[in-house]
Amino acid sequence: MSEVLRAECVDLVRDGRALLQEVSLTVRAGEHWALLGANGAGKSTLLGLLGAVVHPTRGTVEVLGRRLGRVDLRELRALVGHVDPRHPLTSPLTVREVLLTGVTNSVEPVPRRRPTLEQEERAEALLATLGLTALRDARWPTLSQGQRGRTLIARALMPEPRLLLLDEPATGLDLPGREQLIEALEELRGAHPGLSTVLVTHHLEELPPGTTHAALLRDGRVIARGPAAEVLTGDQVGKCFDLPLTLERHEGRWSVRIRRA
Repeated sequence: MSEVLRAECVDLVRDGRALLQEVSLTVRAGEHWALLGANGAGKSTLLGLLGAVVHPTRGTVEVLGRRLGRVDLRELRALVGHVDPRHPLTSPLTVREVLLTGVTNSVEPVPRRRPTLEQEERAEALLATLGLTALRDARWPTLSQGQRGRTLIARALMPEPRLLLLDEPATGLDLPGREQLIEALEELRGAHPGLSTVLVTHHLEELPPGTTHAALLRDGRVIARGPAAEVLTGDQVGKCFDLPLTLERHEGRWSVRIRRA
């Protein structure tokens, strides 16, 4: 399979503090990665590197075959779908209008720019894939957190990216909202088999069944990475969170509890 992302021996230092140290990671087409770790472990920082938001201090990062530092970041970001639940939209756009801002990678619609017929058809197809057709004319302020999350995933997919980055997409969701989001991600995996995803979380219960690989971060370092079945074990995740843990998997979903002595 072709490589979508490659980070080699990456360090990221800010104000004299090492946020990432010696991080290496390779994501291939069709793989679905989870980045797990406690708060402050470096998950969102690493996602920012993979999404061409920041440059590494040392080491190399290649996104879709383009090396950071040798390519226009604005051009590269247009090829990567980035889902941030803290999307700063304040206008009462409809769901369909929010999707179409993904074409221009802007928060608000670009004045005097109209979508093409092909873009409008793609928006309708994504509304269907993410279970949003009935909400196409609903306005942003009226949406639940779960509906907003699915809308932002559809928006990120408008430019037909090969890579989708999800930064704690279940933040603020209640149980039904979380389950709807996970179901939408599974449907997305089936509808777009060549798409690669990287999902940041610190809750194993939020991982879709289709998660293929995982990386565990602690104190800015990757302490384990590889196929999900090999990485997501009680011992490995326990080291990541510094707790004695027991992990179980049922019908593709993970659950975790503290192991009692």
